[in-house]
Amino acid sequence: MSGSEGGTAKGEDPGHPESPAAHERAHAWLRPGSAGPAPGAPTASGTLMDTLRPAVVVLDTSGRVLLWSPLAEEMLGWPGEHIVGRRVSALIDPAEDGVRAGRPGKAAPAGRRTASAPRPGPVEPILAELLRTGRWDGVLAVRHRDGHRVRVEARASLLVDGDGRSFVLVSIAETSRIRGMEHDLAALDSLFDSSPLGVAIFDTELRYVRVNDALTRMNEVPAAQTLGHRVEEIVTAGAADELTTLQRHVLATGRPVIDVVVPGPSGGWRSVSYHRLEDRAGRVLGISCSVMDVTERQHSAEKIERTRRRLALLNDVGSRLADLLDVRRIAEQLAGTVVPRFSDYSGVILHAAVPDGGELPGAPYGERTRMRQLGIGAIEEGPLVDRMIGIGKVIEVDRASVFGSVLHSARPALVRSADELRDTVATFPGDPKVQAALDLGIHSLLVAPLRARGIVLGLLVVSRAGGRDPFDQDDVELAMELCDRSAAALDNARLYIREREGALMLQRSLLPRSVPEPPGVDLAFRYVPGSSGAAAGGDWFDVIPLAGGRVALVVGDVVGHGLRAAATMGRLRTAVRTLAALEMAPEELLRRVDDLGDDLAAGTAEGWTATCVYAVYDPSTRRLAVARAGHPPPVLVEPAIRGGGRARLLESPAGVPLGVGGVDFESVELDVPDSSVLVLYTDGLVEARGEDIGVGMDRLRSVLVRRPLRSLEQACDDLLATLAQGREPDDVALLVARLGGLPEGSTAHWVFTAEPSAVRRARRNVTETLAQWGLRELTDVTALLVSELVTNSARYARGPIGVRMVRGTSLLVEVSDPLPDPPRRRAAGEEDEGGRGLHLVAHTSRRWGTRYGAQGKTVWFELALPAAANAGGGPRG
Repeated sequence: MSGSEGGTAKGEDPGHPESPAAHERAHAWLRPGSAGPAPGAPTASGTLMDTLRPAVVVLDTSGRVLLWSPLAEEMLGWPGEHIVGRRVSALIDPAEDGVRAGRPGKAAPAGRRTASAPRPGPVEPILAELLRTGRWDGVLAVRHRDGHRVRVEARASLLVDGDGRSFVLVSIAETSRIRGMEHDLAALDSLFDSSPLGVAIFDTELRYVRVNDALTRMNEVPAAQTLGHRVEEIVTAGAADELTTLQRHVLATGRPVIDVVVPGPSGGWRSVSYHRLEDRAGRVLGISCSVMDVTERQHSAEKIERTRRRLALLNDVGSRLADLLDVRRIAEQLAGTVVPRFSDYSGVILHAAVPDGGELPGAPYGERTRMRQLGIGAIEEGPLVDRMIGIGKVIEVDRASVFGSVLHSARPALVRSADELRDTVATFPGDPKVQAALDLGIHSLLVAPLRARGIVLGLLVVSRAGGRDPFDQDDVELAMELCDRSAAALDNARLYIREREGALMLQRSLLPRSVPEPPGVDLAFRYVPGSSGAAAGGDWFDVIPLAGGRVALVVGDVVGHGLRAAATMGRLRTAVRTLAALEMAPEELLRRVDDLGDDLAAGTAEGWTATCVYAVYDPSTRRLAVARAGHPPPVLVEPAIRGGGRARLLESPAGVPLGVGGVDFESVELDVPDSSVLVLYTDGLVEARGEDIGVGMDRLRSVLVRRPLRSLEQACDDLLATLAQGREPDDVALLVARLGGLPEGSTAHWVFTAEPSAVRRARRNVTETLAQWGLRELTDVTALLVSELVTNSARYARGPIGVRMVRGTSLLVEVSDPLPDPPRRRAAGEEDEGGRGLHLVAHTSRRWGTRYGAQGKTVWFELALPAAANAGGGPRG
């Protein structure tokens, strides 16, 4: 072939895969217009050429191989020494010779190798076109040395060297590699052009080198005016500095930046993300950028944040007002909380009757209503603020004014501008507060009603000044929420005085209005509410008659004040009275009350505790049993034999308050001299500021022995008059009892051995005693019941059996034995000889029960006395 039919000397085919132009085209989407590397420059590893891996073959014009590159050997398996000097037609499948696209031939069995070069095949059509046009390209099926076909894309150019000799330069690459790269580039172009996100490519100088249509629409700048420019030349100045800083950071560090929100060119918002671009060799090519319009998302986020702030304000107001029961403090907290979070100035204006707990008007507000401003809030202080809003000011509201219309209609009103405020009657014509508001720069005013139970208690007035946005409809709704919550607290505070009085009435109703007069015991009592008068307390006292003339004396103190304490006190008093009827020992009764726990409390959210002292006195034996649950010890004043007296503290185990749980109670028993005085009290009687409670107890004892206690009523007055100075503002419950014995001949007691004869002897003694007491009408039933109980004791017990009778307001009979097991009622059959004793006791007596002591148990029953009972006579042992 002649050089005139081929290329020029030292020319190069721009379509050749290894040519610089081909390399430049592969990177054209990154660097449009770039001249690319110089011909012959070395190619760095890791580039696209490493992925494509083209092989070079040099032929003469007859198709004989002159040069066979290592990549050709790697691609087709033929070493150069087997191919160089032979014709290339031996490698080409004749069936697909010169065909740009054909199906691959049948592959040889795997692993089979040809011993020598294949026979030459025809390549004349390809060479003929090459000599005619100077170039040829197409897809060939080439035989691998192993026998299978390899589809390659070939590009051949006719070249002439410096001596005028022609040769053919052929570049081949596997079709699968080329198609895969074409697909990747096509997918990239498609995504780039069709993406709804704005996409841009920047070079290492941070200049636009490619943008898609979506980004040009977002930036409102055509692509032709964008390419070659930096971001600060395209986007608004407000975001340019931030974006340039981000781009430099990503380009320098390689760390991506994701979802940075910046202002858009038309007032919207954009989310920008940057990534650094590198080739396979790690060379930095530039950065990529994706931009998304997030204006709607940002507006939604702003709405959510605004809602969050409003909910936080509502929650803050609710929490601040939740436990307040003072109208003035509620008004101050409301006005102070909304500034500056909701407004610049605020005022709470209430009906004049609200602060004093008076009645609200049942009819609508009149033509000129007197209101009182109780709460204010302001971002600054000064004469103008004092002139516009002042604490405690009395405000007259005209019905035709904005304030009056809100009071009358119970609907909020909004003044949207300073001009509207100037032309609107805010309270009454000529009110100087309007001019003060204008001088402060107020341009938006919102008046909202404070409604409770359908009645307008007053107004919440808020205003904004300066450059702050005026109130809108959302602000009106928030103000109404604030007013609804605050009005409920205000109304509760208004009713607090009445509730306090109701609590005191409840407490007094739960206390005994009068006390019984048990035989052998004289009583006096006092109850004094706390001097502070803040709320009802939980102090109480009680006198409980027990069987056989015994009496229980109780004083307790529930910790805290108010309705809860009063209600808990009532439940405790009821529980103590109920359990006392079961004839329990004092320590057992306190344990049972403590076990009831939260069931006795009016509310368990904050827990509850109470102190208590429980004493049981038996006039027939003159014995006193006392148990305490964290309560101050009682004082026992014993009469002296020769003048004067002695007051001592009954230092029984103190125990822990009720409601604490986990600790057993203990009691002490002692013999009480006749006419001794027992004093039970709560800590309000002995506590004083700045001194130990022991000092107050010593003072109590000195008062009790100062003069003879001839009158218990006078003793109570002396105690209160002496100890009231400087005491804590707490309730005081005081119970004073003079302890004596039953009238002579009112009791009888016997002890029998546990044998069958005990029944007969007990019946005889009971019959004789009842005859002496003039109670013959009760002889048969009493003897029968005593026989049943003694029989049970003699059958099961192994110790002495005690029988005791007491004549008082009723007839009490007790049968004791050392057996601790309780008696059991059981159903007896028609032919059974026993099992009916407790049934008889239960159905015949007025009441009956069992109590337990250290020496065993006692079963008792009571019978009503006849109307004409003989009170004289005495028992006979």
